[in-house]
Amino acid sequence: MSRMPHRAAQGELLTPRFRGPVPPVRRGPDGRRSGGEQAPDWVEQIVKQASQLDPIWFSRFLPPEVGSTESAVLVLFGPDPVGDDALLLIERAHTMRSHAGQIAFPGGRVDADDDDAVAAALREAREEVGLTLSGVDIVGVLPPLYIPVSNYAVTPVIAWWRDPSPVTVGHPDEVATVISVPVAFLTDPANRHTVTHSSGYRGPAWDLGNDLLLWGFTGGIIDKVLELTGRSQPWDRSQTLPLPARFDWNRT
Repeated sequence: MSRMPHRAAQGELLTPRFRGPVPPVRRGPDGRRSGGEQAPDWVEQIVKQASQLDPIWFSRFLPPEVGSTESAVLVLFGPDPVGDDALLLIERAHTMRSHAGQIAFPGGRVDADDDDAVAAALREAREEVGLTLSGVDIVGVLPPLYIPVSNYAVTPVIAWWRDPSPVTVGHPDEVATVISVPVAFLTDPANRHTVTHSSGYRGPAWDLGNDLLLWGFTGGIIDKVLELTGRSQPWDRSQTLPLPARFDWNRT
């Protein structure tokens, strides 16, 4: 059985670590950092494979040429507190006006001061969970995807946590908890579901326990990314869950 996700609420630390000795991180004369745990092939493969695919493979919703709000999310792989390969996520604050209580990647809008989507994803992750950016290696980006309901064009930034450090809730008004989900949990067919809605919506979902449901835009990206890693396993897509009432956008 795969391990359950780890959580840290406000005032708590989530401390990831690699198993065994890790080469120390050093900075060379050119300023480049070396050492730490290098990105495994399955993480590098995400971007290599994605570069050969039509963006429509990721989602049928692609950004319009003009008029959308540019944003970015950090898809950060690394160890969890017991050393298993994991993915860093957040639970959005339940008081937010949009997507309240949903599981998401760290991320947000690209600001005018951001150089690009990568800079925005890193800045948001530092603000939301206190991520130490010097320990993160950017592997690459996926094609921008579109969220029609919010008019966001979202660039997923694939990254590896080479030199992990503790993270915590940085903005309680935006983040309720920080969550580290083992990759083995995400790929375990027993943990996979299709969430359904009366509107006809169907999408991949995971029950993370403690009344946490991973679904929607984030779930769709994770489903595709797992396939690109080569670690995804066949699962029963007919195993459905109704969308909980708290996420029902048609509810009055």
